[in-house]
Order: sequence, then structure tokens, then C-alpha cells
Amino acid sequence: MKPTSRTATVARKTKETDIHVAVNLDGDGEYEIETGIGFLNHMLELFSKHSQIDIRLSCKGDLHIDDHHTVEDIAIALGTALRDALGDKRGIARYGYAYIPMDETLARAVLDLSGRSYLVFNAKFARAKISDMATEMVEHFFFSLAEHLKANLHLEILYGKNTHHKIEGLFKAFAVALRQAVSITSRSIASTKGVI
Repeated sequence: MKPTSRTATVARKTKETDIHVAVNLDGDGEYEIETGIGFLNHMLELFSKHSQIDIRLSCKGDLHIDDHHTVEDIAIALGTALRDALGDKRGIARYGYAYIPMDETLARAVLDLSGRSYLVFNAKFARAKISDMATEMVEHFFFSLAEHLKANLHLEILYGKNTHHKIEGLFKAFAVALRQAVSITSRSIASTKGVI
């Protein structure tokens, strides 16, 4: 990772997971990711690439039980790291949005790094699992991430059929929206309150 002031490292250890994550908001989308869940690795790798946020992430979780704790705790740690890297948010655009096509699917993400967490998630999946990850965990991942990033996040599949395409579209749309929102566009804080 390139040295910069917009970096953060988070370690989170519980009886269920042991996670280390480092982020660089001003990176090139370089990543080293091992979650123990192949499909989640793929989603986080493309998130890193399309957000241009460097991510190093490792997780040892209780996958012998299921994927819930691992997915949730990774989202908590990643959201916390992203929030910490933003600091006081001075100069950021704050808002971001993206429409991302993925073959027959169109995904939309709209984001406000407002300091208040909220998730609106409108997507339905035909399959219960993709490889080694339950599709119900996609919404829970974004809920936990938005909560710890302190972001207002709206995600929607406008249309589509293939479950893999839908989930990939959501991660890519979020990545592009976040890239916009964290970009430095001024020297001030984008709020009439003076804080975000």
C-alpha cells in the first residue's frame, strides 16, 4: 500500500472470528484478501478494484458452523476501517451513486457518508447459495457495513435474472459510488452543521 494519511488498520477478534483489515482510500485497487469464503473473496476483490481502495484482509472464522459470523464480522471490520480512514471527512464529496450493468442485470447504489447509518436493500435472489456463501448474507453484509461506516446506503437491482450477476452488480455499484463519495473535492466539510 502507498503511504497516505487516509489509511486505517482494524483488528477484530472474538470467539467466532479473527480478522485483520487494512485500507488505503487513495490506492490503486490493490488487494490481498482471504476470508475463507471463495465467493466473498471474489466480491471483495472486485470491490477493491472498482473503488480503487487498497485492501488487505484476512479472516479465520467458524465456517464449520456456517458463513454468518464470518460475513457479518468482516463487514463490521471493513466498515470500521473505512470510517477510520475517512477521519473528519474534510473535503470529501460525501455523496456517490452508480448504475452498473452486469450482462442482463442493472444494479444501482446511492450513498451518503452522512455519519448516520441506514440501509435500503431491494434485491431478490433465486438461489439460496452461490458457491460457499448464502445469498441471504448479502443484505446482512451491507447492513453491517453501512452501520459501521455510518453511511446511508440504498442498493437496488432494477432488473435481472442471474443471481451471481445481481450480487456482483451490487458490489460493483457500491464500489463506484463509494469511490465518488470519498473523493476530495474541496477543503471544507460538506455539511451546514460543520461536521459529518
